[in-house]
Amino acid sequence: MDYFNAFWVGGLICVIGQILIDKTKLTPARILVGFVVAGVVLTAVGIYEPIVNFAGAGATVPLSGFGYTMAVGIREALKNQGIIGALSGGITAAAAGITAAVVFGYFFAVFSKPKQKT
Repeated sequence: MDYFNAFWVGGLICVIGQILIDKTKLTPARILVGFVVAGVVLTAVGIYEPIVNFAGAGATVPLSGFGYTMAVGIREALKNQGIIGALSGGITAAAAGITAAVVFGYFFAVFSKPKQKT
C-alpha cells in the first residue's frame, strides 16, 4: 500500500504541475520555484509533514519535497544554532540533493550529444 500511496500522491503533484503548464501563462521556471516555495509554506503551517508521512517518496521526491527538506533543515538548525541556523540549515539539509543535481547535470552535459531543435 505504501507504493500505491507514493504513486498517487506523486502523480497528483505532477498533475498539478501539468495543469499549471497547460492552463496558465507561467513559465516552467516560475512553476518550479512555486513548487519549492509551496513545500516550504506547507511545511511551515504543518500540512506537508503528514503528507510526507503518508506518501513517503511520493511527497519528498517532487520539488515540493525539496522545499520541505529545506524547511525541516532550517527548523532543526534554528533549534541547535539559533538565528545563524536560519542561514545555513536549509542548504545543509538539502546538500546531498543539490550535490547530486550538480554532479549528474555535469556528467550528462559532458557525455550527451545535444541536437538542434527544428
